[in-house]
Amino acid sequence: MKDRKVLIIDDDEQISKILRDYFQYENFNVVSVFNGKDGLKKVIDENPDIVILDIMLPEMEGWEVCKRIRQYSDIPIIMLSAKNTDTDKITGIELGADDYITKPFSPKEVIVRAKAILRRVDDVNKDKNNNIRKYPNLVIQKDQRKVKVNGEIVDLTPKEFDLLWTLSSYPEKVFDRKELLKKVWGYDYYGDVRTVDTHIKSLRKKLGKKVKKYIKTVWGIGYKFEVLE
Repeated sequence: MKDRKVLIIDDDEQISKILRDYFQYENFNVVSVFNGKDGLKKVIDENPDIVILDIMLPEMEGWEVCKRIRQYSDIPIIMLSAKNTDTDKITGIELGADDYITKPFSPKEVIVRAKAILRRVDDVNKDKNNNIRKYPNLVIQKDQRKVKVNGEIVDLTPKEFDLLWTLSSYPEKVFDRKELLKKVWGYDYYGDVRTVDTHIKSLRKKLGKKVKKYIKTVWGIGYKFEVLE
C-alpha cells in the first residue's frame, strides 16, 4: 500500500500514535487530527485514500463527520467506537461507513481491514476504468457506448464506435485493414477492405478537428490510435 494516505481522526492521542506507527510501518502516509471539525477539513485538504474515524470526538462527533463526508465523497471510512451494540453498528453503516471496529481493538486488525477495503476499491475502479477512457477533449464509455467530444455527445454508428474502441484499446499499435475487419466486422465478413477507410473517414469527421488527430493513418499499412501529449 505504498504511497497511500490514511487520515486518522481520534481524540485519544495514544491510540492515534499507535495507529500512526502501524500504518507507517505498512508504508502509508499518515495524517492525524484530534477533533471532528479539523478532521472534516483535512478530508478536503489532504484527499486521503481512507479515513479512520472515531465516533466520540470533540467539536463534531464522528456520526456527523461521516454524514458530511458522504455528501460529497465516497472515500472509504472505518469507524472506531467503544460502543459495540448492533444499533451503533447499523447506524454507522447506514451513514455510509465501510466498516465498524469496536474498542479495544488490535491495530493489526485495523490495518488488515483497511487494506481489504482499499483492494476492493481498486478492483471497482479498475472495472470502471476498463469501461471508460479519457483523453484531452475525448471520453469513450464502453458500457453506455457513448463518445463525448468537449463534453458533448457525438452520435456514432455501432461500427464507428467499435472501430474507435478497438483502436483505443491498443494505443500506438498499427492495425492493417484486414485486422480491423476481423475485429470489428467479424471473421465471416467478406466485404471490401476499403469499407474500413470509409468508416474511418466518417469517424474523423464526427470527432472534429481537435479529436480526429488521435486516429493516425500509417501509410501503406492501416491505422493506429496515437495518444496525444
